[in-house]
Amino acid sequence: MADFDVGDLAPQFDLPRDGGGSLSLAASSGKPVVLYFYPQDDTTSCTQEAISFSQLKPEFEKAGAVVIGLSPDNAKKHDKFKSKYNLTVDLAADEERKVIEAYHLWVEKSMYGRKYMGVERATFLIGRDGRIARIWRKVRVKGHAEDVLEAVRAL
Repeated sequence: MADFDVGDLAPQFDLPRDGGGSLSLAASSGKPVVLYFYPQDDTTSCTQEAISFSQLKPEFEKAGAVVIGLSPDNAKKHDKFKSKYNLTVDLAADEERKVIEAYHLWVEKSMYGRKYMGVERATFLIGRDGRIARIWRKVRVKGHAEDVLEAVRAL
């Protein structure tokens, strides 16, 4: 399966979201979208990443961008996660991993010598035209939200 390059059309999605309803890429048409994929709610790195994006959400909004976090957790788990940490970013629930797989992020991982399948932490910046403007793979959380914000401002 081919990976994405800058300039490719971003795969569309329409997924359940925290707080009810759904989130779709089409609903944000004409705005830059920061779509960050993370493995699981309420784990150390995923929590730090969500807090970082939440803290910078006003700056992303000032730059005209929408921020969406996406994981295979269900919407109820997202609700608890948001409430526990006062998160402000939108969270999409991809329980069937269709979007995760469409973005080629369901990958083999390894921890302590054990191999397993899981979500690769990655972020896609999708431009106003629906095309991928920037990709961050195998993200390290510290400083990541700030890097993404700078890329949004540079669009």
